[in-house]
Amino acid sequence: METTVSTEAPVKLSSNAVAEIKRLMSEPGFDASQYLRIGVKGGGCSGLSYILGFDVIEPDDKTYEIEGIPVVMKDAHGIYLFGMNVDYSDGLNARGFVFSNPNASSTCGCGTSFSV
Repeated sequence: METTVSTEAPVKLSSNAVAEIKRLMSEPGFDASQYLRIGVKGGGCSGLSYILGFDVIEPDDKTYEIEGIPVVMKDAHGIYLFGMNVDYSDGLNARGFVFSNPNASSTCGCGTSFSV
């Protein structure tokens, strides 16, 4: 008998974020072999910036599925992103993905850069 181990993704996507990502994935010409990459990189006004985009899987990636969306993350990024929620805002004053990270000790005004 085979045992399967399920690992919950360290990040959550709101229903608005899921709807926008699925809309982007349904666009003509979208490369269905790509995954949604969530991560961090050095830089930005607070020290680290978020990565959110479509990318190919790399050997050191961990894979997850969130609401039917294939997601990849570097294992090392989990310590910075664990518990984070990604939302999508389509309002008049702000439009785009919004990151709510409980691990961030400070964030910048644009909301895409943080420090721990």
